[in-house]
Amino acid sequence: MEAFLVSTGIVALAEIGDKTQLLAFCLAAKFRRPLPIVAAIFVATIANHAFAAAVGTWITSLLGPDILRWVLGVSFLAMAAWTLVPDKIDDDDMPLAKYGVFLTTLIAFFVAEMGDKTQVATVALAARYHSLVAVVCGTTFGMMLANVPAVYLGDRIAHRVSLKLVHGIAALVFAVLGAATLLGAGSSLGA
Repeated sequence: MEAFLVSTGIVALAEIGDKTQLLAFCLAAKFRRPLPIVAAIFVATIANHAFAAAVGTWITSLLGPDILRWVLGVSFLAMAAWTLVPDKIDDDDMPLAKYGVFLTTLIAFFVAEMGDKTQVATVALAARYHSLVAVVCGTTFGMMLANVPAVYLGDRIAHRVSLKLVHGIAALVFAVLGAATLLGAGSSLGA
């Protein structure tokens, strides 16, 4: 349950103001059809995060516990710093509508999530918690927590949320995880 809850919280916080959340805002404004957009975000996130979690699980099989602890600790600290850098979406990132709402959103979201903060976080969380299903469910739920309101409420909530505060909280959570991992927290779990 810890893997699910931590994964949900970290990704939900990291996603606020992230490139893919900005993409969700743009898609909602362009298509004004929230249900297929939300469904496509869900499918793209499951596929992307399942792949990322599989990579994280695979990494744990390659590295010994001491090396893994340092790699994960430094990765979480790097994620803390990266979270403080706000994302923006380029005009080139805006999808073309020729494939319909669902397919356009699915492709755009999957591609935008490649190498994104939340994908990298999913790799690290899967390596840390050794629970692929709990991490994928948690990170997907976190993505949906951040993106469903973006699709349905759009600009009405965008101006009410302090992105600096949310990014600061997410960075703090990543930093605490990094420090705790480096100090040996979870060593009894094999991380």
